[in-house]
Amino acid sequence: MPRNPTGQIIAIVIASLLIIALGALLSMYFGKRAKSSEDWLAAPESLPLGVVVITQFATAVGGGVLIAHVGIAYAAGWSVFAYEGCVLLGFLGLALIARWLREQKFTTVPDIVSRLFGTSKAVTGVAGLAALIVPFGWLATQFVAFAKLFGELTGIHADILILTIMVGSLIFVLPGGLTSVVWTDFVFGIFKIAMSLFVAGYAIHLAGGWGGLTGKVPDHLWRPSGITAAGGEQIWLWVAAIVPGTLTNQLYFQRVFATKKVSDARRGLVLSGLTILVGGLYAGCIGLAVRAMKPGLGNPEDAAGWLITRLPATLLVVYGAFLVATIVSTTGAALQSVVANIIRDLHQNVFGRTRGDRETVSLSRVFTVVVALLAAALAILFPSALDWLVASYAYSAATLAAPIFVGYLLRERCTLRPAAALGSMIAGIAGCALAQLADTTVPYAVYGIAASVAALLILLLPGLRTKPETAANSLSTVEK
Repeated sequence: MPRNPTGQIIAIVIASLLIIALGALLSMYFGKRAKSSEDWLAAPESLPLGVVVITQFATAVGGGVLIAHVGIAYAAGWSVFAYEGCVLLGFLGLALIARWLREQKFTTVPDIVSRLFGTSKAVTGVAGLAALIVPFGWLATQFVAFAKLFGELTGIHADILILTIMVGSLIFVLPGGLTSVVWTDFVFGIFKIAMSLFVAGYAIHLAGGWGGLTGKVPDHLWRPSGITAAGGEQIWLWVAAIVPGTLTNQLYFQRVFATKKVSDARRGLVLSGLTILVGGLYAGCIGLAVRAMKPGLGNPEDAAGWLITRLPATLLVVYGAFLVATIVSTTGAALQSVVANIIRDLHQNVFGRTRGDRETVSLSRVFTVVVALLAAALAILFPSALDWLVASYAYSAATLAAPIFVGYLLRERCTLRPAAALGSMIAGIAGCALAQLADTTVPYAVYGIAASVAALLILLLPGLRTKPETAANSLSTVEK
């Protein structure tokens, strides 16, 4: 442990506050680019390719990588890349429809469903709720991760830490919504990539170098074949859970909507998926290094916390700043995404409330504070009971995957109507719920997605006989 814990705690707190202050300055500076409510909600056509790539990385690599992914590497070595590979597959899947997504100038995921199937308050409401539960779950989870990591570092009570990171998240979002979030994420994302590689290398150094590590860790974990060390069943479970979750995660869609050039939409997703592998390298190196130094940890997810106790004073302070940058960039993105759904899909499209630009931005800021307070309260009340996050991924994917991707594939082959989308989404929710109650071995998201696809195809079957020209004309009418 540190020789001067009190002095080190003060240094870590100061470094953390400086990072949050830097985030505030960046957010206010870039927030000036937000000229309208559309800029606050979607930052349309404003992001260069490099910003898209880095901000996707900054959003995706948060508390889960810092704790859970390091735990995977500690227990199963390079299998962490199998997990990250599932995220990459999701990004590649999104890349298939990226150009179309960008051309349509959407704001939120429910916009996609409405454009494909036609306007319906019921469809927009269900899709809006399904789209916001994942970023809201991320938000609460990041709060918990921050409290756990900084509890190890400073000994400060978890409730205080959760409230601190909540304030930091608000500072990132309030000035300019998505416009300020993505540009601040870009700056912090570069710092995160550099620190990830540095800390990963230092962890291997602590373990005695690569030779020292390989001499202490079982061969099947560190050799290239270690990518399958978690076992085929576990890897397939990841495929079934993570790929659909990535394909329907609005946080990733929003960056596609905001690309400056249509041509960058697909390229940005492919490059973003590749940068996610940096998170895998970080988690893999730290997990294996801690396994070499401390093979008897009872809980693999304690590996990151154990490493913290081994860092020298100066690096520990910098690492603390890295943790703040990592988590607050993800929480800011998740918070803004939830509010975009509430304002755009529920407040405007379902309840029909329209306001001017200035009033919409003001209302968005009010909802931002309310959502942050709610997420913080849940994180304080349920600091270790976050199984509902897994459920949020499952239900979101089961509700949205079929209408978006099957609807996209069939958009020119038949007439897509709101009733088909609504039936498909309800079937997905029901399939998920029944499989969850039955406690199936296969993730219940798979059953939900299968039920949703089946219901959609059945409901569209009469329309499949429609001539392609008629179907295309019908969709064009809906789009207008």
